[in-house]
Amino acid sequence: MNVNQIVTMVIRMVMRRLLRKGVNAGIDAVGNRMSRGNAAEQQGQSLNTAETTKRSKQAMKIARRMR
Repeated sequence: MNVNQIVTMVIRMVMRRLLRKGVNAGIDAVGNRMSRGNAAEQQGQSLNTAETTKRSKQAMKIARRMR
């Protein structure tokens, strides 16, 4: 392997971790916003924000595998 390939590999690894953290933070922020606004209760839905967060993270994992 030459230096260019090693640098590219390291950059990809770092970018994947940053992207994963950003997506998880966004999903958590939306879940917190929904629980504060009680949007789910107003619409007659009784989903827990923790369940919603868990399901959305599982969906992201499945989407990554399919890619």
